[in-house]
Amino acid sequence: MKYLAYCCLAIMQACFMQAALAEDSASSANSNIPTLEKDFVSAINKFSKEQIIAQFGEPAKADDVKVKTTGKVIASIWQYHFINTAGSYYETTELDFIDDKVVMVAFMNNDGAEGPESGQQYQVPK
Repeated sequence: MKYLAYCCLAIMQACFMQAALAEDSASSANSNIPTLEKDFVSAINKFSKEQIIAQFGEPAKADDVKVKTTGKVIASIWQYHFINTAGSYYETTELDFIDDKVVMVAFMNNDGAEGPESGQQYQVPK
């Protein structure tokens, strides 16, 4: 009887865990990317390139880093204009990707032609 109770508890726990994980992934897939600076940095690495394009459109500038022998894209640098706080905070936001995940965010008070050194940079939490 004791083993039957443990078995039932294990099955119920597995069901609750699966439901919680499904709800969490569904909520992140349906949620919008925040545009306030620190919220943006905290959340951006949870979104795929497709989700970012769906919310902000195609980047104003995109550069890809490819493996010379295979042509596979291993990293990308995207620049968007006026996506943070309706354009009143940073003119350019740069997103650096490794594979499909954002690993670096740079906010710039220029059009991005000068490079990220002139703006505020953040390491995205892993």
